[in-house]
Amino acid sequence: MQVLSVTPEIFPLIKTGGLADVTGALPVALAGKGVTMRTLIPGYPQVMDAFKKKKAVHQYPLLQGGKASVHAVAIAGLDLFVLDAPHLFDRPGGPYGNASGADWPDNWRRFAALSQVGGDIAGGAISGYKPDIVHAHDWQSAMALAYMRYGKAVGTPSMITVHNLAFQGRFGAGIFGELGLPAVAMALDGVEYYGGVGFLKAGLQAAWAITTVSPTYAQEIRLPEFGMGLDGLINMRSTDLHGIVNGIDTEIWNPETDTHLVSSYTARTLQARTPNRVAVEDRFSLDRDDSPIVCVISRLTWQKGMDILAAVVDGIVAAGARLAILGSGDAGLEGALLAAAARHRGRVGVVIGWDEGLSHTMQGGCDAIVIPSRFEPCGLTQLYGLRYGCVPVVARTGGLADTVIDANEAAVSAGVATGFQFAPNNGGALLHAIRRLVEAHGASTVWTSMQKQGMKADVSWDKSAEKYVELYRLLLSKRAA
Repeated sequence: MQVLSVTPEIFPLIKTGGLADVTGALPVALAGKGVTMRTLIPGYPQVMDAFKKKKAVHQYPLLQGGKASVHAVAIAGLDLFVLDAPHLFDRPGGPYGNASGADWPDNWRRFAALSQVGGDIAGGAISGYKPDIVHAHDWQSAMALAYMRYGKAVGTPSMITVHNLAFQGRFGAGIFGELGLPAVAMALDGVEYYGGVGFLKAGLQAAWAITTVSPTYAQEIRLPEFGMGLDGLINMRSTDLHGIVNGIDTEIWNPETDTHLVSSYTARTLQARTPNRVAVEDRFSLDRDDSPIVCVISRLTWQKGMDILAAVVDGIVAAGARLAILGSGDAGLEGALLAAAARHRGRVGVVIGWDEGLSHTMQGGCDAIVIPSRFEPCGLTQLYGLRYGCVPVVARTGGLADTVIDANEAAVSAGVATGFQFAPNNGGALLHAIRRLVEAHGASTVWTSMQKQGMKADVSWDKSAEKYVELYRLLLSKRAA
């Protein structure tokens, strides 16, 4: 089975978040299950620099304002189609914005081009290759399904995975004339969305199947408070909606072999975590004592509940925990957390920015990781925490609710607890969870049991990949029918 994946980012070439981890890991997970996945990605500078021999398999004399070509390459075990369009993607900054974080004003044009090429490939534009299924990810590639619907690939099954419904790609109606779609597409059952053009909405409308990255999030987005204005459409498509929880790359995230760690370990050698703990204390200037270290590894944003965390830092310290925070984001939240670190020297440490190696060390050395998100489609850091014996403390929402077993009395007695859940958007509930954590940490047998139970959890892609294969087969059966 040949599947074309269309995505704006993929690990290890270009990453801003969990989307890249998923699109990078899924082709590998599917390879042994009868599925060959090729991935179409934009030719950002770091992508183009990753391969020297450029073999164009398709040319565009004019694609959204300039010349473009598609190259077939294999990098890091991934089979890729790279869209080389310098006028759209050869620029400094990130994949979606400039160095100061402002969105590129022509993002609609950049990702319409990516989507148009996805639709063309689906329709047979590349000699010798025609996918059985097209799998698009988030708003940046969602329009590929619209180009398929109104083009040569109308009969090819398609799927869209929503990694975060909050990001929708909404633009003014004035861009429609430059998209290269027929006039009939500018309609309620097409790409039109509240008088403008909605990229994600168009993909949701055209897709044969819709997936989200956890079962709970699939149900949450049917509700107005989580549906972000699209809950009506999603409910109309509810029979085609599926929730498949993400996995993680258990080769990269493996405490037994992780070269980022000061000391490697297994569930049988948890005492070997101690040098990692000391490294965290040193990096974050924390006091050395036996109190639990709770870490935060996150974008510092409203969605991630960082304002809720900032409001209860004093209470967390009073409860007997230390905090190590790594991340960047909203300037106000960065300032509030830095101020908390200044108030509680030795008890709270903050590193603003991103450091992949440090994030691994924190998972390997901290006692717990707190994730207070208001909503969380899946979340990956709690899965890393489970894998590393860093006990997750999570808001009861989305994939966080699906992947962490709360340490209530029954779960602790049965020996199945893996973390702590609390009501989302509630600082008091977060504080109560931290107090429960501190109490459990003081009971060594309970704590060790939770660590080992979490490390036993299957957080790999294996089960999730099987579910994607089942869904692909279902779509192919629909095409045959």
